[in-house]
Amino acid sequence: MQALTGLDASFLYLETPNSPMHVGGLAIIEGPLEFDTFRDIIQSRLHLVPSFTQRLVEVPLSLDYPYWIDDPNFNLSRHMHHTALPQPGDWKQLRRLASRLFSQPLNRNRPLWEVVFIEGINNIPQVPPGSVAVLSKVHHAAIDGMSGADINSIIYDMTPEPRKFPPPPAKKIESVPSDLELVRRSAVNFVKRPFKLPKLLLDTATSTVKAGYLTRVRSAPMPTLPFTAPKTILNGPVSADRIWDTSLLSLDRIKSIKNIIEGTTVNDVILTACAGALRRYLQEKNELPEKPLVAMVPVSTRTKEEKGTMGNQVSSMFIPLGTDIEDPIERLREINKHTVSGKIVQQAVNAKSLVEYSEFIPFGLAGTAARLYSRANLSKLHNPVFNLVITNVPGPQVPIYMGGKQLLTNMGMAPVMDGMGLLITVLSYNGVVSLSPVSARNIMPDMSKFTRYLRESANELEAAVLASDEAKEAASKEVPLSDITPIFQFMADYLAKNPTIQLPSNDIYQFEITGKQAQNWVFELQSTPPRIYEGTTEDAKCTLTMKDKHFAAMAAGQLKGTAAFMQGKMKVKGDVNAAIKLGKVMEIFPKA
Repeated sequence: MQALTGLDASFLYLETPNSPMHVGGLAIIEGPLEFDTFRDIIQSRLHLVPSFTQRLVEVPLSLDYPYWIDDPNFNLSRHMHHTALPQPGDWKQLRRLASRLFSQPLNRNRPLWEVVFIEGINNIPQVPPGSVAVLSKVHHAAIDGMSGADINSIIYDMTPEPRKFPPPPAKKIESVPSDLELVRRSAVNFVKRPFKLPKLLLDTATSTVKAGYLTRVRSAPMPTLPFTAPKTILNGPVSADRIWDTSLLSLDRIKSIKNIIEGTTVNDVILTACAGALRRYLQEKNELPEKPLVAMVPVSTRTKEEKGTMGNQVSSMFIPLGTDIEDPIERLREINKHTVSGKIVQQAVNAKSLVEYSEFIPFGLAGTAARLYSRANLSKLHNPVFNLVITNVPGPQVPIYMGGKQLLTNMGMAPVMDGMGLLITVLSYNGVVSLSPVSARNIMPDMSKFTRYLRESANELEAAVLASDEAKEAASKEVPLSDITPIFQFMADYLAKNPTIQLPSNDIYQFEITGKQAQNWVFELQSTPPRIYEGTTEDAKCTLTMKDKHFAAMAAGQLKGTAAFMQGKMKVKGDVNAAIKLGKVMEIFPKA
């Protein structure tokens, strides 16, 4: 048995009939992929995600937070569903089905997740006919964005060849605990909980003073406070029907914008694109407030040691989106000022300590308050805490596979609720960024229009940046790339002078260098002595393709081979494990 944290439990008591609190996604996988194959993959890896076989038990009278227990009646068939789109199987039909499925709450009497395997995708541009989609839903009480990404790393493989996992060890499933046992455990928690409060109060006071000092020293604006966001048509009570869509952007084009406008980040550019779409959407309806809209931007507090754990470990920043600013570049700069301020506060404040305040909220009282808030439409009576949520979860920048079939596109979804009727989930994968807004049908019935505005807002920002003085200045400062031929020659000479050197690999590799200095080099590491020479070979264990500038950075020690692969700066064709060994070979050469 494991008690939910206060933050995890908050997603249970925020849940109402009109606001199911699950997160999810829609993945499109290159077909054909059989449902039985998909089911076998999930079955073989289910034991690696313990929360997928755990259900909730609630303490009598809601005296304390619920507990996770192993479900003695777990049945995989209750969580995996199989359907098909009607023909012609286009994006409109897939979007409509996803919206309907995302509207349906999960059953709390069993583990809080389900997936729907969708066939019949035959008429979506750039998607091969016969491809499939996998729609997933997991209750927010079980995972946040980063733990969801960890689950994907278990389900998907880095190569077309699926990984093999040992079967789960034998495990005794205990019976469902009695009410008396639950009350006894809760009593122990009640005794321990108050002793945490003095330290939390001290940490909060210290962090607040530190944050105020740092924002003054760095001339950053003070963080935006809750309940200061303007009232908008996005912030009323929500209906039960969800409406969901996606817009896809190029990650390279986003990076080119942030590289030109100094000091900005990929996240700043994405927030600016969202802000431009919001400004246009509300302006057309004569509903654009004078004050800028405020987005809540979740920030993961998960440490390296906590990677792979489930549950929610997030804090948040409140970012004014500059929707009152017409010029997209000025809007980008304004957003950047506030994200810098937010990061300063996150560094100063012990975000984990602040999250722990949720442990002191009585579960039963909080659930009752949430239901009363919804039934009485109280969201109409006060300024919003914030106007919308924009959550950004980075993913791998290389292709990943399921059952030997490549994942083509990955798109996200997260819940909306009374007072917060729009949420935009941002996922990046293999050079593509998906911006997936979700809303209630009574709030944004014309979601497809807003989704189009997201793409057009990004294009408008890009055009303005490329025509700016900053772009001209960046072009004038561009340093010509040094010739990379001597780099390969230096490595070849080094191996010739050290014929007995122990190498981490004895395979044959092909390097394809692209860019202004396109060329091909062969690494024959099995020979004595090992050889590196310009040319091509058909005997390579794998072929590595890199731009000249990225190879130069790796040779200089400024870019690790693993990082280059994960960031999409190195493409690998063939044995990925062999490529990993080559990355270790590259580390033995002296750096300039």
